[in-house]
Amino acid sequence: MKSTLFRSTLETPVGFLQLTVDGDGRLIEILLPNREPAAASAKPSSEAQRGIREAGDQLREYFLGKRRVFDLPLEPAGTPFEQEVWAALLAVPYGVTTSYGAIAKALGLINGARAVGRANGANPIPIVIPCHRVIGSDGSLTGYGGGLPLKRALLELEGAIPPQEPRLFA
Repeated sequence: MKSTLFRSTLETPVGFLQLTVDGDGRLIEILLPNREPAAASAKPSSEAQRGIREAGDQLREYFLGKRRVFDLPLEPAGTPFEQEVWAALLAVPYGVTTSYGAIAKALGLINGARAVGRANGANPIPIVIPCHRVIGSDGSLTGYGGGLPLKRALLELEGAIPPQEPRLFA
C-alpha cells in the first residue's frame, strides 16, 4: 500500500525548494527551484508535519553555514544500484568533492562512471544527499538537476571551490 505524500514549499537563498515527506515524516524528495510546482497535498499528519519542519530547519541551517551534516529520516525511491550510489554520496563530507569515476571505483565498478552519473542524476533528495559534490575527473563542474549556477553556489557555500562573482547568494 502506497503511503500518502505531503508537500511543502521552503524559501531559501537559492529559490523555493519543494519538500515531500511520507506519512511517517521521512523525506522522500526535494524539488529544486527550476522544477515544476507539485500538486497540493492533504493536511499532513503530525509525523509528516514534524518531518517537514525538521527538514526545513536543517536546510535553513545548511544555507546559513551552520549545518554540515543532515540528520533526517530519508526514504528515496530508487533501484538497488541507485541506493548504493546515494549511500556513497552520503559519505562524501561537506566541503569535499569527488568524481563519478572515484565513486565507481569505491563501489568496485570498472568503467562505471557513466552508470554512477545516471544514478547521481536520479537522486530525488538533492542537497541532503549531496550529488552536487560530484564533479568531473578533470575538476570541471558537470551536470546538475538544479543547473550549474546552483551547483557552483552550493560548492562555494561549502568552501569546496573558491567563490566566483557574481555569487548566486551570499
